[in-house]
Amino acid sequence: MTKGSMSASMKFIRLGTAAGAFALLFTSGCQLSPAETANEKPIVIGTSSVLAGLDPAGVYDAGSWAVFNNIYQNLLTFEAGSPTPKPDAAESCAFTGPTLTTYRCKLRDDLTFSNGKPVTATAVKNSFERILRIRDPLGPGPLFANLLSVDARGSLVTFNLSTADATWPSKIATGAGSIVDPAEFPSNRLRAEKSASGSGPYVIASYTAGKSITLEPNGAYRGAVTKRGAAVEVHYFETAQNVEEAWTAGTVDIAYAGLPAATLAEIDPGDTDVRLSAGDSAEAHYLVLNLRSPRKPLGHAETRRALAALVDRGHLASEVFEHTVTPLYSLVPQGVVGHSTAFFDRYPEADPAYAAGRLRSAGVTTPVRIRLGHQAGIAAVEARVLKEQWEKDGLFRVELVEERDFTTYQKRCLKGEFDVHLYQWMPDFPDADTYVQPLVGTGNVLGNGYRSAEVDHAIRDTQRFTDRSKAMQRFRAVQDTIAKDAPLIPVWHRQRQVVTRSTVLGGHLLAEDAIWRLWELRRL
Repeated sequence: MTKGSMSASMKFIRLGTAAGAFALLFTSGCQLSPAETANEKPIVIGTSSVLAGLDPAGVYDAGSWAVFNNIYQNLLTFEAGSPTPKPDAAESCAFTGPTLTTYRCKLRDDLTFSNGKPVTATAVKNSFERILRIRDPLGPGPLFANLLSVDARGSLVTFNLSTADATWPSKIATGAGSIVDPAEFPSNRLRAEKSASGSGPYVIASYTAGKSITLEPNGAYRGAVTKRGAAVEVHYFETAQNVEEAWTAGTVDIAYAGLPAATLAEIDPGDTDVRLSAGDSAEAHYLVLNLRSPRKPLGHAETRRALAALVDRGHLASEVFEHTVTPLYSLVPQGVVGHSTAFFDRYPEADPAYAAGRLRSAGVTTPVRIRLGHQAGIAAVEARVLKEQWEKDGLFRVELVEERDFTTYQKRCLKGEFDVHLYQWMPDFPDADTYVQPLVGTGNVLGNGYRSAEVDHAIRDTQRFTDRSKAMQRFRAVQDTIAKDAPLIPVWHRQRQVVTRSTVLGGHLLAEDAIWRLWELRRL
């Protein structure tokens, strides 16, 4: 999922297999109980990861899904630190046969939306079908590429898949699997209203698009969450510098995915007034190359390979990000089972002579003129450094194009207005598949014109294995192909870092993975 300078939502960082996704899952379900440290004063989170919208069919970004995890329910959800999804709105879920193409869930019978209407199997069916029907370019449709149909009968919901997919339980536990009221969310278009009824642990008390959202505990919630949290206000800022200003002014209690790299690097671990939490995040940053631009400057693979060979990741990590990021050399980040170093193995680092040789071999006239799209803040600094690296020895001429609004930036990228753009991806669930199928499979979220029958075949192969360790060789083969074709260039990855005041507890769980467990937050 995207976020900030195009990060994705999404989200999970704890790595492991999708075990348990294949066995029958049961839950007794609980009602929220009052928190022992309940406080009427809302806990305030400041972030540059903006909520792009409230309709699950129209957004696929980290800021939106963080809120969805709290206001909507899914059939399954993840507990902190666990790679195995467990029932939430469902009583149980399981594949119905060995082919991994039919997945069935039994819905709880005591669920209601915050508007008082019952949550039914039909509502679940409609929630998934409208994503496929609307097919919004900014929506999560690519995550459900192999979903043929959804059936609802009584309390049973059955998903029929075109191919085996052992990761399906994890996919429906993401923000894409949010259950919405069919009376509020049209079946064939996005909901325009700036409000929504859900059945999650929180309800929306107020919302100002692009500015803030206030969430309050939902007393009618029934599901996997057993705690009743405090009220929470989320304030949205354009850049990390804006988050820092709010933190310094004392107007936010938690700075989430927002403080500048230099500020994070200077935080004293011994400071008792501040808590810095870092998760085992696999948040990855790429350069997406446009293979379908009308001018086609990057239509030739050798031109893309030349760009890849000119990137100096170490310089970016040290000089731009103050050593708060780590160089990345493949599609799947280090720490994720299935990671390789495909780009490191194939290309030299910051080598103009190699790049010039690639361009000469393809008969490409230099300098090659390209447009690099980016957002404001640290992304603009990174873009300027990349421009310097690519223009070295006169091989490329780079025009920088800044777009400050996140949603507009997404749309411009999908329209192909840039030859290259900065893209940040947060995993959706704990499996290498979350970096592969949505990013480089046919119909991927990047929309950069890349298609590969070889990659698609390997993806289908990886999804056949309930024992995910058996898919690792195929994941590495995909990464080798991506390094060869270079439809994107991996640049860096990092841990998710969250800074909280010492008077707020539970903030470390926001760093654990993609899910905002707001119900865990409380004041001392």
